[in-house]
Amino acid sequence: MKRIFLYLIILSPLIYLLTRLFVFDNVNDPIKYIYTITGASATVIVFFSIIISLIKEKINLMKYRKEIGLLGFSYALLHLLNFIILDAQFDFQFVIKETLDKPFIYLGMIAFFIILFMAITSTKKLYKKYNKYHKLVYLFLILITIHWIMAQKAISILQFSYIIAILIIGYYKLLQQIINNNKS
Repeated sequence: MKRIFLYLIILSPLIYLLTRLFVFDNVNDPIKYIYTITGASATVIVFFSIIISLIKEKINLMKYRKEIGLLGFSYALLHLLNFIILDAQFDFQFVIKETLDKPFIYLGMIAFFIILFMAITSTKKLYKKYNKYHKLVYLFLILITIHWIMAQKAISILQFSYIIAILIIGYYKLLQQIINNNKS
């Protein structure tokens, strides 16, 4: 029951997006709208997957953490596919030119390759070998937040809050690691 509820919450932005695009058909700029919904959803969901380990004593969602992270990756993939398919219309020279010319796209691409690596290495066998690299999720969140700010050309309270929260969580995780290393 908990898994179904979790999936409904995490997939609700996609359901909302598809409903607005195909049922109500009242979106002025569909490409920009898809960017906004998929980008924000990827950021929030991956951020939530990190928060889970901090609140594991309060709410037991650790067994869903990998699934939540992979769903966050799915939104990031939809965000990239929107760029390649709808915006660039499979013109890969345009994709490369835009990536090299616009720093916010460059940062987004780096962030995507980080989360792609994490998704590929999330199987039990590969995770054991590459789990130390999964700390790159913090770099992913920082890059994606900067990408978001640069794309909007302004910083909102929400974006500023993400930056502060990422720094606090990163600091907390670092302290946890230092304490655990001193216990050994």
